[in-house]
Amino acid sequence: MSKCRVCEGEVRKFFDFGKQPLSDTFLTEQESGEAYHFRLAVGLCTRCTMVQLLEEVPRDRMFHHDYPYHSSGSRRMREHFAQTARDLLATELTGEDPFCVEIGSNDGVMLGVIKDAGVRHLGVEPSGGVAELARKDGVRVRTDFFEETTARLIAGEDGPADVIYAANTICHIPYLDSIFRGVDALLRPGGVFVFEDPYLGDIVERNTFDQIYDEHFFLFTARSVRGVAHRFGFELVDVHRLPVHGGEVRYTIARRGERAPSPAVPALIAEETSRGLAELGTLEKLGDGIDRICADLVALLRDLRGRGLSVAGYGATAKSATVTNYAGIGPDLLPCVYDTTPAKIGRLMPGSRIPIRSAEEFGRPYPDYAVLFAWNHTEEILAKEEEFAAQGGKWIVYVPEVRVL
Repeated sequence: MSKCRVCEGEVRKFFDFGKQPLSDTFLTEQESGEAYHFRLAVGLCTRCTMVQLLEEVPRDRMFHHDYPYHSSGSRRMREHFAQTARDLLATELTGEDPFCVEIGSNDGVMLGVIKDAGVRHLGVEPSGGVAELARKDGVRVRTDFFEETTARLIAGEDGPADVIYAANTICHIPYLDSIFRGVDALLRPGGVFVFEDPYLGDIVERNTFDQIYDEHFFLFTARSVRGVAHRFGFELVDVHRLPVHGGEVRYTIARRGERAPSPAVPALIAEETSRGLAELGTLEKLGDGIDRICADLVALLRDLRGRGLSVAGYGATAKSATVTNYAGIGPDLLPCVYDTTPAKIGRLMPGSRIPIRSAEEFGRPYPDYAVLFAWNHTEEILAKEEEFAAQGGKWIVYVPEVRVL
């Protein structure tokens, strides 16, 4: 791909991870030969500054009935989504018979709070398994991909939405043109489109390169989001930095002229300009950090294993696929990874074929060292597994650099 998916400008590659497996496909030993691979390369549009992958993975390969990620799996994220719902209820869902639509509602953790408040709602979730979990909790869900045709059907059946919300979803979707046309068809005059996604500024600042994987087709900045909003008659009216998932931004978008932009918008864009986030040279330096971190991590694991020390991974995250496959980390360096997700246990890490074991087995016995792949939940995991440190175990983290905690 050499044309931008937003403006058809030229996309210049700044890093290539080579062939990678799908990050959330956890196969059995018998299935592992059937793994789908794609080229994971990332580039910058020289016209609209949108950072994007150069190869698109078909959406139904990533988001399907057995999609294993559950938004409610982390206590911190449950609290985050509950507070998000309360904020929307207090500020946007205040009129007569308000209606909230969530794109990529997963297991309904956010909409459950909206439902409990007695507010009309609808989740649009293509992954049938997590959608069914939400339905069991009384959340209304449509099992489908959100796009313009879906939005028009919802508007015809339920009327216009006061709020269209998405978390860690819009960056997954290459066809932003259909998304914005759908938002325009569904959103009530004066309503808002609110979404939060990983922030390129945090990725560059903290070397969190493992945020680059198949599902994260776009890596947003305030500048690039403002640009795509303008193309479809919308305006970026507010931005809010979030500490979750290693650094995100919540973007609030309204139709042009309906709301005055917050001073936070030009302030963040000015900061991005000063940091050179739209410059190819800045992003190419990220690649230097990627290679250094991977080399240092492999060297540490080889040293530990060579000294006869036991090492494991903790958290079979989607982003860990980028690390293990690009760095060439397999069962010889990391014999297993512990995780809490039932759908992953007993299966293999994508590509690297590292066995996944239940987190309940983590202390039977504890390893000497554990690589914390779920680094975005560090505080929560360290509190849960404090006995590991008490027994002399040591955590290894690799962002922003490889170090032993």
